[in-house]
Amino acid sequence: MTTAESARRRVSARVRILLWLLFVMAVALTAVVATTRSVLLRDVDHRIDRLLAQETGEFTNLVREGVDPRTGEKFTDPDPLLRLFLERQYADPDEELLGLVARPGRAPAKKEQSREQRIDHPLAKDDAALTAVFDSPHATGTLHRAQGEVRWAKVDIDPGAGRPPAAFVVAFHPAGERAKAGEVFTMLIAISGVALLMTTGIGWAVAGRILRPVRLVRTTAAQLTEQDLTQRIPVQGRDDVAALAETFNAMLDRLERAFAAQREFVDDAGHELRTPITIVRGHLELMGDDPGEREETVRIVMEELDRMSRIVEDLLLLAKSERPDFVAPEPVQLAELTADVFVKARALGDRDWRLAEVAEGEATLDPQRITQAMVQLAQNAVQHTVPGQRIGIGSRAGADRIELYVADSGPGVQERDAAVIFERFRRGTARRGARATGAGLGLAIVRAIAEGHGGRVELRPTQGGGATFVLVLREVPREGQREGQREAPREQEPGLP
Repeated sequence: MTTAESARRRVSARVRILLWLLFVMAVALTAVVATTRSVLLRDVDHRIDRLLAQETGEFTNLVREGVDPRTGEKFTDPDPLLRLFLERQYADPDEELLGLVARPGRAPAKKEQSREQRIDHPLAKDDAALTAVFDSPHATGTLHRAQGEVRWAKVDIDPGAGRPPAAFVVAFHPAGERAKAGEVFTMLIAISGVALLMTTGIGWAVAGRILRPVRLVRTTAAQLTEQDLTQRIPVQGRDDVAALAETFNAMLDRLERAFAAQREFVDDAGHELRTPITIVRGHLELMGDDPGEREETVRIVMEELDRMSRIVEDLLLLAKSERPDFVAPEPVQLAELTADVFVKARALGDRDWRLAEVAEGEATLDPQRITQAMVQLAQNAVQHTVPGQRIGIGSRAGADRIELYVADSGPGVQERDAAVIFERFRRGTARRGARATGAGLGLAIVRAIAEGHGGRVELRPTQGGGATFVLVLREVPREGQREGQREAPREQEPGLP
């Protein structure tokens, strides 16, 4: 299957969202409709039970307390008792009130209300059903007939000696009430269908609106190339989708920086390595058989190879600065770190080295990287001073930051150079005493180390002339560290920061 065919067969997120929404809505509406139907049918049953209990209760009360209007005495004959009750009662539309008197060998004789019957298949016309009800030992029950279900209740009458058994029966036909519940059920189904149709339209529109940033992400990703990473997604709102767009834009920013760093690395490496390679190739091509000439050529080639090795190492270090593990912070005593840097820097050249000031306390830093940066700054100061000139090294701690610096008394940095000297392969204007043999990567490495600690490197003028390079690190001193610094064992000279 080709990619195009796979894309056509793949269901879009918008359709999946709509299908899940419809599924949830259908389940919810089905549950509501089924529950409503169950409640309606249960209410019908409870209403029938109350009606049957009410009719039988009224008849029982008449039997217990009623008197025959003809004699003024208690009823002794079931016939006038049943006739009087049936004349006084009004049956509901689906209700039958009957008086039954036993007849040997035949269906019981029935006494009905004289009013017009409003039931299609009344119990009074079904002798078999009347016999079953009359002979039942139970006071209530349900008849399942082909013409329809009948709920009934009866009150047996004690006729006295010599009289046939009799009973009062109230029968209810629930088909009409259940039909009303069915109509409500049908109406709910119709309403649910309309609701699903409306949900389909609204859900399709809402899903499209919600997924629009996602489509923008897909479209933008499809337009991205290694040469063009400038596309960005417009962020609207403050919801999760907007957060997705912001995250995607941040990822593009990182990718753009990574590709830019990669291209810059390749360009810089090619630019800087081209010269020593050309020199090596030229000398090897012109090398003759003279031993002295051969020795001089080998010396030049080795120097150029060493220079290429240093350039490659510096470029790899700058490339590594983009990684999160570039620095490995650990608790460091600032005084010891400053003293170690001072001892190592003194071996770089014959200068008037001064340990200007030393910060007290402990901080969380990468001592190897900080030492590397400070030694690089000291080497830079040596290159731009002459023997005997003063170079100061020191550290100080403030309330919210730490500063480590190297101050020289050389000619300083010209204003036009201050903005570019921290960039890769950029050198300032040559100054007195300078030995510009490097590739212009030293200060770029210092800046990378400072930024790896969440800080920066600053260039400040030295009082009396010269340049001061300061590592400003946003490291809050640990508890117990007092602010400020103590004087170094050697007296600080005027002009140092």
